[in-house]
Amino acid sequence: MPTLMKDALMTLNNMIRQGHRWLAIIFTATVIANFVAMARGQPPAWIVYAPLPPLFLLIFSGLYMFALPYAAGWRQGRRANG
Repeated sequence: MPTLMKDALMTLNNMIRQGHRWLAIIFTATVIANFVAMARGQPPAWIVYAPLPPLFLLIFSGLYMFALPYAAGWRQGRRANG
């Protein structure tokens, strides 16, 4: 694989990892806000459903990062775990 392509792929992987970290922080904050709102009474629907968008993005970025070692093994023509 050319060096320029490797650099671009590494940059993309790093951006996805950093985005995943920030999404985890946002998700945690929305869940905490949800609990605080529920402790004060019936929360509005937008607070109840606020954790869902970051959760779905976390799922996709997490699955991508989970598949990275396997994809690297496939590119090299070997199994990632052995």
